[in-house]
Amino acid sequence: MDTVLCDNPEVKGLLLETLRECTDLQEFGRRMLELVVNAAMSARADEVCNASWGERTPERENSRNGYRERGLATSVGDVTLRIPKLRSGTFFPDDLIERYCRVDRALVAAVAEMYVMGISTRKVEQVAGELGVKSMSKSQVSRLCGCLDAEVEAFRRQRFDGVRFAYLWLDATYVKCRVEGRSVSQAVVTAIGLDDTGHKRFVGVDCVDTESHADWKGFLFDLRSRGMDGVRLVVSDAHEGLARAIAETFQGASWQRCVTHLMRNVSGRIHKKEDQRKAREAMKAVFAQKSPVLVRACYQQATEEIAKLSRTAGSALMEAEEAALAYLAFPASHRTKIRTSNVQERANREIKRAAPTSCKGSPRASR
Repeated sequence: MDTVLCDNPEVKGLLLETLRECTDLQEFGRRMLELVVNAAMSARADEVCNASWGERTPERENSRNGYRERGLATSVGDVTLRIPKLRSGTFFPDDLIERYCRVDRALVAAVAEMYVMGISTRKVEQVAGELGVKSMSKSQVSRLCGCLDAEVEAFRRQRFDGVRFAYLWLDATYVKCRVEGRSVSQAVVTAIGLDDTGHKRFVGVDCVDTESHADWKGFLFDLRSRGMDGVRLVVSDAHEGLARAIAETFQGASWQRCVTHLMRNVSGRIHKKEDQRKAREAMKAVFAQKSPVLVRACYQQATEEIAKLSRTAGSALMEAEEAALAYLAFPASHRTKIRTSNVQERANREIKRAAPTSCKGSPRASR
């Protein structure tokens, strides 16, 4: 068929005419696409009719019977397809275009990519207009991005059979979600695991009540039910109910309280800014040490110094000692990475950036 298109004088003439008339590359691309696709469908229909470009032969068993027009939105603008009709039977070029679809696959992929990158449906509509797509409403953008649902569901159902995860990081970030017609704050929690090949992997995401032990336990139980095994250390902040959920779900694993969050929590209990600075410096000195013996000694000293600045801050640091220093029981080369949940900072930024488009509907319905 490609040879037929290249050798046909009519097609060549139309291509040259389009090249002479178009001064805009976008319009040239749109017209070229429309011309080539229509010529390809016409050639395919002639093959079905056992004829070549309208040439009648004694062996011909069928004949053409006009066209039916159909619009298609593409990445270079709207094109009009002229699908040939036959006098006997039906013809449809399934390998060129999809049935019942008015949007090209490439445009669907582009819209979905913009959607994932956090661009609002209104802005996607504006971009489509700049590309020459005349009808791309916000509702149509949402429908086109429905193709992402299957990918999200596949991610949420992925299994980890045969893979062991030594470390698991948990963290939450807050975004605005629309629930029952109201805009409310919801916590999006993510889980990242370090597998036995030494690679970090996203293993879970959900919207939970961060103060609810039941929701945390449900999220962690889902990870276990999908085959997560071998966890030796779970790193997270000290949300209410979370430590208990970790102990109940990952028996035998240690819990590391994120030291970054701990330092913020301790500093927040001190009123004077100068005293806050002193407390932060004392805690940074603790975690700058390499030797476990020195770390524990400095921790005790920092607790005493901070208690002089604020009794509640000193008590908070003292009570957190076991969870804050859990990382010392693991290889020295791993310690700077496993004592905080900073590995998820990039994930949280991406979630917040994409939140205006991604958090719609009831978050609990996706579980």
